[in-house]
Amino acid sequence: MLRPLPRTQAPLGAEGAEVLRLITQRRFPVRLTVHASGRRRYGYWLPLDPATGRGGCYVALSTGECDALHAAGRIVLGDPLVDPAKTTYPVQAAARAAAPAASAPRVSLTRAALNREILARDALTA
Repeated sequence: MLRPLPRTQAPLGAEGAEVLRLITQRRFPVRLTVHASGRRRYGYWLPLDPATGRGGCYVALSTGECDALHAAGRIVLGDPLVDPAKTTYPVQAAARAAAPAASAPRVSLTRAALNREILARDALTA
């Protein structure tokens, strides 16, 4: 279910850096939604800006970039909120350890573990 994440920090591309900046700023809370079908979507709610008339919608982030950041240990998932159709996780930037050798290994749910969690939840609700 849980696996340690690698500690190597590969350089980010422009899109990965922008995604990490959005998550780090915490101006808009980013969430990962895992649907019962296994579909994963990272995104946030952009409130309506009365001055410009823009916003009032969900903004999707690149799933590939977010999954890569998660696999690299740069973002972490919070406690899940489970309902019958989906599971939603808050997404946060990973805390940087002062001494990498002294820090505990980060853990993450694998895609297979998330799918097993969804199937188990669906079996309970059926």
